[in-house]
Amino acid sequence: MVNVINVKQAMFDYAQAYQRVYHRRPRDLHALDHEWVIVNGARLHAVELEYLTRQLQHEYHQELAQKRSVVNRLLKWLRQQ
Repeated sequence: MVNVINVKQAMFDYAQAYQRVYHRRPRDLHALDHEWVIVNGARLHAVELEYLTRQLQHEYHQELAQKRSVVNRLLKWLRQQ
């Protein structure tokens, strides 16, 4: 069973990940009780919210890797000039 602290932490982690990926705060995020949360109008179990958070974090890290790749290719090209 998920406790209150974990639900609050899951909400906080989700909000941070969402902010990084979409550059804005989630519109509708609040706890219903010690196990359930509302996210953008959908009722989710806290474990599902943690899963969504991991997906957002993965997207964010992929985005960073793509940016690094572009910068590294540009630097390599500039060194050859």
